[in-house]
Amino acid sequence: MSTRTAVVVGGNRTPFVKAGGRYASASAQDLLTAALDGLVARFGLAGQKVDEVVGGAVLKHTRDFNLTREAVLGSALSPHSPACDLQQACGTGLEAVIYASNKIRLGQADVAIAGGVDSASDAPIVVTEPLRKALLALNRARTLPDKLKALSRIRPADLAPVPPAVIEPRTGLSMGESQALTTARWGVTREEQDELSLASHRNLARAWDEGFYDDLVTPYLGVARDGILRPETSLEALAKLRPVFGKGEDASMTAGNSTALTDGAAVVLLAEEEHARGRGWPVLARVVDAQVAATDYVTGAEDLLLAPTRAIPELLARNELTLDDFALIEIHEAFAATVIATLTALERNGTGVVDRARLNVGGSSLAAGHPFAATGGRIVASLAKALVARGPGSRGLISICAAGGQGVVAILEAV
Repeated sequence: MSTRTAVVVGGNRTPFVKAGGRYASASAQDLLTAALDGLVARFGLAGQKVDEVVGGAVLKHTRDFNLTREAVLGSALSPHSPACDLQQACGTGLEAVIYASNKIRLGQADVAIAGGVDSASDAPIVVTEPLRKALLALNRARTLPDKLKALSRIRPADLAPVPPAVIEPRTGLSMGESQALTTARWGVTREEQDELSLASHRNLARAWDEGFYDDLVTPYLGVARDGILRPETSLEALAKLRPVFGKGEDASMTAGNSTALTDGAAVVLLAEEEHARGRGWPVLARVVDAQVAATDYVTGAEDLLLAPTRAIPELLARNELTLDDFALIEIHEAFAATVIATLTALERNGTGVVDRARLNVGGSSLAAGHPFAATGGRIVASLAKALVARGPGSRGLISICAAGGQGVVAILEAV
């Protein structure tokens, strides 16, 4: 069997905007369809069948059980393009790329599209558990007395809607509250967090000004640039913000060094290398390998968002690489403190030291925003393009933490 290689051909995303903003009336399906159509237009795929489209969302309505397929049907792609949904919290977009790449390597696909979407603006609002159970009992009831009995269970307090929240079911803590524990445990300072946040905004602003994102982003609903980006911010401005996570005098996580709830979608075009060349497509980077890991965060023995520090050593060992072998390293900025704790953990566990000059050079989630399932697609497409400028053989490492104490990491290599 001949060796098949999966490569990144290109990508497309909507600009990311803060929840409740310009995309407030757009659904996740609308956003994903827009990202797909931008990719279709960029690579001349209108009316064409791709072997598979894989994507997902973290915040989903029940109507979105077939979200990616519905987005395909609403796009300019051929309706004969099959699609599936997967979800691994914030790792969804990268996991989708891994899934599609593996199908290409196995010969089950020549061309695939992978990515994700999330709309915090259009998050599901659910009913209370007592009301849900009462309504289900009402639905099962066959006689009038049984129906009345089911309705009698409902109390006024049960009628209040349950607002959306990103809460860990096992601990009852939000992502920010969980990270605050990690921030304190690893001794991450406010100054370190604000400095990393400032670098993210400056790097993203520079990349936009230099035209780096011109062929990676399609305007949507009148938005042409990422709406969370603050190129004018400063350490002084960041230092004035009050902590929003953590307790006591040591609380240091603010709105300025934490990612905002965000709306957006991102997709990546992948293909078998020779197939891509035969179609005259750009061949940016090979998807070399990937690894997932999980932590025992429930007992408190480990940290919720540091699973990549377990995955990275395993991935590097399997590929006989060290951190020094990477021209660029992308660590998802769930919070500035997450990145700093990750760097410290990698150093302490013997994996190595990350050169900050190679880290998130085009900005990352603190500046761009973080529509949960879309972040992986954003990172893969931008890293693949950035590696091309570093020359053939240049490697990039991607690290994304995810809810549930999980982490997804991957290696790209410029062709």
